[in-house]
Amino acid sequence: MPNTSRVAGLIPVQYLNGAPWNGQTRTYFIPSGDTNAYAIGDPVDFGGSADANGVPSIVLATAGNNSGANMLCGAIVAVGTQESVVGNILTPDSIIVPATKTVAYYVQVADDPNILFQMQEGGTNAALAATNVSQNVDLASGANNGYVSGWVIDNATTTTGSGFQLKLLGLTRTSNNAFGTYAKWLVKINLHRFSAGVAGV
Repeated sequence: MPNTSRVAGLIPVQYLNGAPWNGQTRTYFIPSGDTNAYAIGDPVDFGGSADANGVPSIVLATAGNNSGANMLCGAIVAVGTQESVVGNILTPDSIIVPATKTVAYYVQVADDPNILFQMQEGGTNAALAATNVSQNVDLASGANNGYVSGWVIDNATTTTGSGFQLKLLGLTRTSNNAFGTYAKWLVKINLHRFSAGVAGV
């Protein structure tokens, strides 16, 4: 049975030590002047600023490694507006962050460098295979569907080089997932702001 395409960006599922992901996140700020749209599952990076309360800003990640320069700090798992923030706890009250904003937004980001994510491979190049496990790949950007991220694994970029964005750790173990087009992979962010990139095998 062929794999079904269900693109959703980066979905946190567990930690590198095998423990299930416990839902822990950190709050980040998206200023109203930002012109990108964001959705749950989108990869993000530090924005180099903060709001008046010191909540750090993020920007949408850039696909492709750019010689190791396009790093990530994690993936969005919840979205809220400025008015929903009390202390440092976000009350999710939005589905996506629009490109044109009238208020600032806040997002919860799974930013622990040891989180493993599920992500679908792209469907426009040759499907990844067992021989690609433990190699590194880049991200391919995609527009959200109004609910979740449209980002996927760029399956044309497999390499052992350390300067690539994700590390392939195998397929996610479900009965409806197999090597081939639209396969769902277990990945770790390789170019993470909190850990150095590691070469693939």
